[in-house]
Amino acid sequence: MAVLEVKHVSKIYGGKAARTALNHVSLTVEDGEFVGIMGPSGSGKTTLLNLIATIDEPTAGEIRLNGANPHERNEEETAMYRRRELGFVFQQFHLLDTLTVEENIALPLVLDGVAAAQAETMVQGVMDKLGIAGSREQFPIELSGGQMQRAAVARAIIHRPYLLLADEPTGNLDSKAAREVMELFGKLNEEEKMTTLMATHDPVAASYCSRVLFMKDGRLYNEIYRGESRQSFFQNIIDMLSLLGGDSVDFSSVRL
Repeated sequence: MAVLEVKHVSKIYGGKAARTALNHVSLTVEDGEFVGIMGPSGSGKTTLLNLIATIDEPTAGEIRLNGANPHERNEEETAMYRRRELGFVFQQFHLLDTLTVEENIALPLVLDGVAAAQAETMVQGVMDKLGIAGSREQFPIELSGGQMQRAAVARAIIHRPYLLLADEPTGNLDSKAAREVMELFGKLNEEEKMTTLMATHDPVAASYCSRVLFMKDGRLYNEIYRGESRQSFFQNIIDMLSLLGGDSVDFSSVRL
């Protein structure tokens, strides 16, 4: 069953020189899939995630999550969509400095009016699962980058969203922390069946996905599937990126 359907979506930014960020993009993400999106800078990866998250509006086409178009909802319904149906993990973590790890993770539940006892149980469960229970009383400034991203992932999944969106989730992490975070994403997908769509420049991160879509100049260029060997998948990703071209940042010196 398709959780996400993107149908002929375009995004054109106006101004003196109009720019087409997305050009008739169509894709589906099935329930339980872990899909990566790759491509050179400016290829449209983040624009696509922003449209799915209703941070931006498509110029043409349609987006559906569980069969409903989030862009047809009113302001209150859109806020509920972002809070209940989506989880979002950012490169910059976006944790609130004045809240502890536990309070950051609980924030979506507090906003949703979940009873304190139930929220505490849910938060404890997700912290145990993600290996950050020992950091519950710490503030973000006291954490490593990997711990901060784990806390951000915990906050994003605390309400069991239909779709987890991740935009460069390893972009601010060293190679060890990046690997640990990607192993966490893989575990969530495998054990929790967390449907995930991740934009990344990093072929190592992308090799944890079950399928990778490649974008160029606002269009879908190609897609490849993982198969049995992550090493082979990693090499196929490198080969595809070399065909796409782009900045040197698109290629990682880190190996599996």
